[in-house]
Amino acid sequence: MDPVSENTEASGPQPEPIRFFGTTWVDHDGGYGLRRVGVAAGSLAAAVAACFVLRFAYQGLEIAEVGSFLGMLVILMFGICSAIAFRKTWEGFGSRPADPGREDNLRGLKSIGFIGSLLAYFFRSLLEAPGEKLRRTEYETAAAQYAKRRSSRTGNPAARRTAKGKRPRNR
Repeated sequence: MDPVSENTEASGPQPEPIRFFGTTWVDHDGGYGLRRVGVAAGSLAAAVAACFVLRFAYQGLEIAEVGSFLGMLVILMFGICSAIAFRKTWEGFGSRPADPGREDNLRGLKSIGFIGSLLAYFFRSLLEAPGEKLRRTEYETAAAQYAKRRSSRTGNPAARRTAKGKRPRNR
């Protein structure tokens, strides 16, 4: 048996990895700053490329001469879906969804408004790793609860009872 597989599990809560960052967000090490710059640049580049793709799609509608009403409807749809996707993605960085079923229902809408999600990812990566604040809060809470449970179980329970003023039982 090799020594790596004997005790691979560390005690206590483990931080949840974040996409593109792993667990470097905990101590801001392992190229955390460069990863944030890369994620910001990548999400902005993807959003710009997506805008060009949508522009080409709109030009295709103009070439097909489908009418101005349909063209405006497409622009309106992408605008509204992008705004909703931005808001939902931004909210997702700060808290877990209260109703995961509803989030699943909004998945199609968020995929249509993918530019809004990319922009939310860009702006959040300027501040921190997207979702870092939420995961840090959860991790620190779990670590504090773990430390409290561990400290309350140490020592002799009989000694604690006598220290509080109770008399030990005679046998």
